[in-house]
Amino acid sequence: MFDLQTMRDQLANTYDLAPNPDLAQEMAETFARMDRVVSPMDWAMHAPYVAAIQKLKKERNAVILAHNYMTPEIYHGVSDVVGDSLQLAIEATKVEADVIVQCGVHFMAETSKILSPEKTVLIPDMEAGCSLAESITAEGVEEMRRRYPGAPVVTYVNTTAEVKAASDICCTSSNAAQIVGAMESDTVIMTPDQYLAQNVAKEVPHKNVVWWEGSCIVHEQYSAKDLRDFREWNPGTRLIAHPECPPDVVAEADYSGSTSGIIKYVTDEKPEKALLITECSMASNIADSLPEVDFVGPCNMCPYMKMITLEKILWSLHTMSEPVEVDPAVADKARIAVQRMIDLSQKLGI
Repeated sequence: MFDLQTMRDQLANTYDLAPNPDLAQEMAETFARMDRVVSPMDWAMHAPYVAAIQKLKKERNAVILAHNYMTPEIYHGVSDVVGDSLQLAIEATKVEADVIVQCGVHFMAETSKILSPEKTVLIPDMEAGCSLAESITAEGVEEMRRRYPGAPVVTYVNTTAEVKAASDICCTSSNAAQIVGAMESDTVIMTPDQYLAQNVAKEVPHKNVVWWEGSCIVHEQYSAKDLRDFREWNPGTRLIAHPECPPDVVAEADYSGSTSGIIKYVTDEKPEKALLITECSMASNIADSLPEVDFVGPCNMCPYMKMITLEKILWSLHTMSEPVEVDPAVADKARIAVQRMIDLSQKLGI
């Protein structure tokens, strides 16, 4: 567990982290990427951390990979690469820096380490886990194999290295349907997200898709009634759902897609009003680039993603903690499943 007070004391002794309106003004170009969702007062507090992190990145030869669910001051302020799980997995193989700071949850840092074992991979808070990843173990994969002998196992990247290592190929929400559709077997096992699997099954009716009963604590909270009620209260709003939502929620939505798919849809369509039925920070991170879109309505927050903060990122680079390690034997097997996903995605043009 983090000793927050010790961390803050040590950082304060090394860096000038007091709110600084003058520095905030100097960094106005960075602020312009998020000024629709971050107040000038908040930016004056964030700017010293952003400046310190940017300086340390150069000293450590580090890059920051940030998931779309990071808060705006991280997403726009310090990240070098942003994207969904697939995008970050691919970029992890391309970066030339010595150090990767993974601003996301633990399985993402593991994936970066699996794909770039020679690099130092840090996660600013080792406790940033994932309810979905924790819902299955390698033993669970073997249980599914016993139930459906001969069926390939397509595992969501939102899983531990051990689960990836026990699987045949990985997928993300953006390529799941294409990956499943490309499997030679009539029956395909999907783990661990039951709702993603059920939504994929509708897209590939020629496959018998069977699934493990896991789910995401963010997306499982939405209901079809929520969407119907919101549509009644806010007519004309475009409802856009992530495929980790239950199938009846996806059926009520105007569009369903991965985080990168959602961003592309909103960017292309530019609806007057949009409700993103996914994690809260998605709308915040694209709001400034789409001023013509009014992002409205409720959203659910991922408590694990929000464990990653600017001060923890600064501490991580300052102390070079927390390094993520994966057993080499496990990593070798997991790398095969992840690389198969990347290779097949590129072959399919996705």
